Amino acid sequence: MSYQKRILDDSLDALFPHLAAIAIEGAKGVGKTALARRRARTIYELDDQQQRELLGADVDVIRSAEPPVLVDEWQLIPSTWDTVRRAVDADATGGRFLLTGSANVAPGTRIHSGAGRIVSLRMRPLTMAERQPGGQTVSLTHLLEGTQQEIQGSTGLRLADYVDEIVRSGFPGIRTLPDRARRAQLDGYLSRIVERELPEAGLMVRRPTMLREWLAAYGAATASIANYSTILDAATAGITEKPSRSTVDGYRDHLQRIFILDPLPAWTPAFTPLTRLALSPKHHLVDPALAARLLRIDERDLLSGGRPDPALGTESFLGALFESLVTQSVRVYADAAEATVGHLRSQDGRREIDLIVEGPGRRVLAIEVKLAATVSDRDVRHLNWLGTQLGDRLVDRVVVTTGQYAYRRTDGVAVVPLALLGP
Repeated sequence: MSYQKRILDDSLDALFPHLAAIAIEGAKGVGKTALARRRARTIYELDDQQQRELLGADVDVIRSAEPPVLVDEWQLIPSTWDTVRRAVDADATGGRFLLTGSANVAPGTRIHSGAGRIVSLRMRPLTMAERQPGGQTVSLTHLLEGTQQEIQGSTGLRLADYVDEIVRSGFPGIRTLPDRARRAQLDGYLSRIVERELPEAGLMVRRPTMLREWLAAYGAATASIANYSTILDAATAGITEKPSRSTVDGYRDHLQRIFILDPLPAWTPAFTPLTRLALSPKHHLVDPALAARLLRIDERDLLSGGRPDPALGTESFLGALFESLVTQSVRVYADAAEATVGHLRSQDGRREIDLIVEGPGRRVLAIEVKLAATVSDRDVRHLNWLGTQLGDRLVDRVVVTTGQYAYRRTDGVAVVPLALLGP
């Protein structure tokens, strides 16, 4: 299979020649190993028992191996992290070590933070720009810099194409399979989380069916701030013996440790007049295809409207999954621009903006997501309100749509189809 260039490749090209060690973190199947292997001369794959035993017997062998050295799934032998850290202390020459990991270390395992020695980069599934490369006419980086004044371009993608992308997933090894094989692979991916990934990460799952039901309820709450008791109630409807709070907290913590949950934090601005903002994160799985598959929802179901549980999330489940797809892409583009992403919601719920991108110099880009081809004045009212609050600090306002054309409205708001937005 030929290698597909990723947005993270450019970040690695800029950083790795100057940094001795970089850790690439992310869920299984997002492409970490393929990305790192292209830069390595010596490779240790710790999901291979023989190589795991080799490093288990003498972990210091990685210090004398020919660089660049790749340690794949390093968390399976946590001492590799400290070994790399000590090696960097002794010699900080750039381009020496790459570590990939699909989980943070298990609770109780003590390792050095790696601060000042090992730089961590997050890898997520394929963005829309990586799935449909070449047609992007609007750059998030330029929007954030305030230099993309001209908004133009057109795309042939329609709503049904975005629905196809949602269920197809952004996992490189899964998305190109025939429909039935793809669904089987996604089911297998979810089963491995419960049966293998979580136990390896330190959580013994005594009630796997209950965990799967909780994951499905979390998926049904995609792009919402539904509280965790509501999610638990949805997962255990009709069950009298519910899991304890500590058990559910364990589910959530461990699923975040293996990067399956990817919640979007609330934006907490500094030095602004904004007060009384909600602090709850928005719920997202690492890929919206997992939410659809957990709920056994296909393209036809999504296009027919409705949602699995009215108590969870927004009115349209397709709208929630489309927002999750946009969020996934924007977070990758923001990383490339050295920016962070959050969401804004007032405590009373009267003001809400789906995505707030904050870059160097505290420059802010505000993004609303709309599952439609057209944009009304009502759709941009919160974006315009934020402009009155932040002034020049808000460098641009954008509505991401499923439409055909990119353009700038008379009030200055940019309307950009997701397929036309890139890093």
